[in-house]
Amino acid sequence: MARMVHFELNSPDSDKSVKFFKKVFDWDINAWEGPQEYHLVTTGPDVTPGINGAIMPSADGEPRTVNTLQVDDIDATLRAIVSAVGEVCVEKHAIPKIGWNAYCKDPAGLLFGVHQFDLEAG
Repeated sequence: MARMVHFELNSPDSDKSVKFFKKVFDWDINAWEGPQEYHLVTTGPDVTPGINGAIMPSADGEPRTVNTLQVDDIDATLRAIVSAVGEVCVEKHAIPKIGWNAYCKDPAGLLFGVHQFDLEAG
């Protein structure tokens, strides 16, 4: 069973979104030290149920939320998605020292991410 472990809020104006969510929900939001603009979001303490995520610029300017599922074997998961008539939209790629990520759609067009933790990725 794959659990949802991360959300990404894709914003046409990520700076405006960061300010909004900090002000309204008191989220802790910090710039990631990686190669692209990506703001890591902590929504609450680890002892409180919920997940953390990120705010990032939308590549096409459209606002959307993408939820990411943790999987044990990303390659097997991607094969299962294609076998079930889903689509791999962004191929498996490394996030150095974090893991492997890909973005997919279900047969109805719902966009989601899959992630395999692997500290040796990249």
